[in-house]
Amino acid sequence: MKSMLTANNISRRFRTQSGSEVQALDDVCLRVDENDFVCIVGPSGCGKSTLLRIIAGLETADTGQVVFRDRLVTRPDPKIGMVFQEYSLFPWLTVIDNVAAGLEFSGVDKKKRRAVAKRFLTVVGMPDFAHAYPHELSGGMRQRVAIARALANDPQILLMDEPFGSLDAHTRILLQKELLRIWRGHRKTVFFVTHSVDEAIYLADRIVIMTARPGSVGQILSVDMARPRRRSDAAFGKLADDILQRLELEVMGLRN
Repeated sequence: MKSMLTANNISRRFRTQSGSEVQALDDVCLRVDENDFVCIVGPSGCGKSTLLRIIAGLETADTGQVVFRDRLVTRPDPKIGMVFQEYSLFPWLTVIDNVAAGLEFSGVDKKKRRAVAKRFLTVVGMPDFAHAYPHELSGGMRQRVAIARALANDPQILLMDEPFGSLDAHTRILLQKELLRIWRGHRKTVFFVTHSVDEAIYLADRIVIMTARPGSVGQILSVDMARPRRRSDAAFGKLADDILQRLELEVMGLRN
């Protein structure tokens, strides 16, 4: 399968207010293939979100490089979409104008960007809320709008940083199903950060397990289960138990 994006030997340090240095990432190497759905899990503080921001061009690595479509990533690229855990909508804009915002920044005329925004609001099941404001929506609805906004810019890869982390369990499951439906229908490549092992198994083709800080790639597992996946299946539970044990060993500093 053709590689779309690679992270090569990514390392990142931060300086604390006291002046000491913290190594967040150390020599991270990974590859995301065309039409892949990759989830990344790891102990808290292992640098998952930092890695995602470097891949998005929002932060700079101290060493290493990110290559997207044979080009170095040095700044944000419209072909690399991003959905954050926070809803990150403009509160003064209506839903449809939020979805169209990226297209407006790119200079697309109003008629065309509104047509595109309407289409993707329909994709995420929100056409009846086009003229509502973010404060009038539930958390799950706002995250649907954020996904529609990312898709409206027609990215080739969609980076998602804990997008469902703040939602209640039922809404989270509904949006997981919705995301898979969109992924199948539009064949986007998805790179998805999550703290939930259950979510990673339900969504991913491959799961990247990060080590404890400084974060590096500990293991990459293929999820060889047919979709739609059932959480009640024995294979689902066995894989979840295996990953959780690996993460527990990471936290305890007992990895092989």
